[in-house]
Amino acid sequence: MKTKTKTKGFNKAKKLNSKKLNFALIGCGKIVNKHIAALEKIPNVSLIAVCDLDEKKAKEVAKKLKISFYNDYKKMLEKEKNIDVVCILTPSGTHAEVAINVAKYRKHIVVEKPMALKLEDADDMIRACDENDVKLFVVKQNRYNQAIRHLRKAVKEGKFGKLLHGTIRVRWCRKQDYYDEADWRGTWWGDGGVFTNQASHHIDLLEWMMGDVESVMCMTKTHLADIETEDTGVAILRFTNGALGIIEATTATRPSDLEGSISVLGEKGSVVVGGFAANQILTWKFENELEHESKILDDYKNLPKSVYYQNHYEYLKDVVDCILNNKQALVDGLEGRKSLELINALYESAETGKEVFLRFKPKMSRLGKKQE
Repeated sequence: MKTKTKTKGFNKAKKLNSKKLNFALIGCGKIVNKHIAALEKIPNVSLIAVCDLDEKKAKEVAKKLKISFYNDYKKMLEKEKNIDVVCILTPSGTHAEVAINVAKYRKHIVVEKPMALKLEDADDMIRACDENDVKLFVVKQNRYNQAIRHLRKAVKEGKFGKLLHGTIRVRWCRKQDYYDEADWRGTWWGDGGVFTNQASHHIDLLEWMMGDVESVMCMTKTHLADIETEDTGVAILRFTNGALGIIEATTATRPSDLEGSISVLGEKGSVVVGGFAANQILTWKFENELEHESKILDDYKNLPKSVYYQNHYEYLKDVVDCILNNKQALVDGLEGRKSLELINALYESAETGKEVFLRFKPKMSRLGKKQE
């Protein structure tokens, strides 16, 4: 089913540059409004079509924007030849199949987190995009938080000295009505648990700050939600640089959301970025920088509590720049795969009760060593 109207409304009064990109969205669930709001603000972008298996949802979105709608994304891609970029906003368990098919139509792909649920699916997505010469972007918009950017800058500049310890805490509230909204929520096939869904952004941030993970030990439990997967999980991490880490994630916080935070401790300083979504600097302490500390706290104490719309805008603006100017993406398929690999290791550890190693570091091999 498809309805065609003039693409005004969304693009009304928009002055496009000589270069522009035509976007389409697959999936019209909760996240769709964030993508629409972000794309509306980017001057060299046109949103020309949306698609959802639930035709009513697609039609409702399309009617507001005065654009085309479909209930079959393959038909949309066959009909709308001038689509350049497709945002995949479907349930997590369907990302891989949709992305691989979209790549065959030679469209650049933006896929919401997590990029897939299985590592082999993520690898197939990366391979399909490489074979069809299209770019693959994984949505990790929390990397664009102002507070997170400031923390990342400090890490890159070596202000911490040797990194010692990193922690993330995701203490959010998701009651049963949230999981009952769709049959895929809280399932192994379509969603995963708190690690895969709510904490995946923070897991990405932890690796981005601390480096590659060598091994994990994890425990999970389903406390309050009537779901297949976990609503609570804790893990201890060992990084390849010798640092240790902790992951604490739950949707069983009551009565409401509490925090989404990341802490980084080094031999020369300590930083805590907290708030609802790791968007406010709460602690900024470095040796011999007390005056600078107070200024940082003042600068970052009044940041907006809700950053999701702004971060999606910053993220998608970067996507457009990368495509138009052939730049390297901040989070491409390979980068997005890293957090998925760690999440899979967390589940394996929880299921087996054993430490799971992500990096092989031989200790006894004689290769490359001079023998006495």
